[in-house]
Amino acid sequence: MIGPDPYTPRSGDDSYDVVSYDLDLRYRVRTNRLEGRAVVNAVAAERLRAARLDLVGLRASRVRVDGDPRTRFAQDAASLRVTLPRVVEPGEEFSIEVRYAGAPGPRRSTWGAIGWEELEDGVLVASQPIGAPTWFPCNDRPDDRARYRIAVTTDDDYAVAATGVARPPVREGGLTRWEFVSGVPTATYLAAVHIGPYRESAIGRARLLAPPQLASAARRWFADVPRMLETFEQAFGPYPQEHCTIVVTPDELEIPLEAQGLAVFGANHFVPEAERLVPHELAHQWFGNSVGVEKWRDIWLNEGFACFAEWVWSEASGGPGIAALADRHHARLRALPQDLVISEPGPRLMFDDRVYKRGALTLEALRRTLGGDAFGALLRAWVQQHRHGLTTTDSFRELVGRTGGADATALLSEWLDKAPLPELPAPSSSP
Repeated sequence: MIGPDPYTPRSGDDSYDVVSYDLDLRYRVRTNRLEGRAVVNAVAAERLRAARLDLVGLRASRVRVDGDPRTRFAQDAASLRVTLPRVVEPGEEFSIEVRYAGAPGPRRSTWGAIGWEELEDGVLVASQPIGAPTWFPCNDRPDDRARYRIAVTTDDDYAVAATGVARPPVREGGLTRWEFVSGVPTATYLAAVHIGPYRESAIGRARLLAPPQLASAARRWFADVPRMLETFEQAFGPYPQEHCTIVVTPDELEIPLEAQGLAVFGANHFVPEAERLVPHELAHQWFGNSVGVEKWRDIWLNEGFACFAEWVWSEASGGPGIAALADRHHARLRALPQDLVISEPGPRLMFDDRVYKRGALTLEALRRTLGGDAFGALLRAWVQQHRHGLTTTDSFRELVGRTGGADATALLSEWLDKAPLPELPAPSSSP
């Protein structure tokens, strides 16, 4: 328990931590009707008489704590407050079962409309940072990671991709039940469900779901995914997720979206200028989805590292090298306003592209200072030490200090804690 996130202060309840979510969903695509049963298994962080769950746009009809029918609850526009039928002591486990239903849709936020989103023929979930409550009741904190079982029953002419390892689908009349189980600690914003008229194929170890009319193009576009995964394993360590699933929707999407073990792309992303987005989303399986942030202010640890991974793949695949790409992006950033501190960007700017690119440049500045071998060892140590855990910018500072000493720590501070853009060091002559 580390308290509410100051960037999303009205989300989450820090009085308890979730151990696992058990979700049974029934969804009809044509009517956008969702009926759900969620069991939230949790442990109290303090003495509890009540608990709060985030839930937006859906109506709870029944709530039980440990099966007790005396459970009382009240709901407002963004949350479900549950009065416990007994006092729960610190460290004690309890479960909240919620029956709920409605027509799910995205919620309005500082970052636009996010959450459950209808497509022309199907749905996707885009939950970062506070969209998860649009489809299930949850403790929507980035630091509260849990295991998941997600079952989705829907029309049998649709396929489902969701967080977790897929079990064989089961037909039930005119419907099909899909089930996914994940033992990997997952933040609520990284849990996802995608439903569409998809057909599945394999690209190496990855599952590819695409509509029939895009299947051939998708296989060609993602043909390098096995090599990307191998490149990143060499650079960062073993692939940290239980599965790798790529979904292609026939709808145009503003940006690709990653979730735990998952990434979704729109048909409009099959263009050269979007090619870099494939390694970016795959890299998030290491940075963001395995090594996760405790607080949203540290988002550069997700996005800066994923941007740097784009450059790693470019160099490994015969494209422009890391140093050349860094020089190019440094020149572009120099022409933009110098008013953003990436270690504390503020909620409105935490997804600003300057956070992404300056984060990557920070890593390149370290690589040029430490040398390639020492920097590579630092990245692998970072991933290994925080595998499926939470971390902070200060934790990264500590690791950099142990690797490169006071000079490297001071360089890091120039890039992270001050608005003016520093000059990149000259490339190191060491490997």
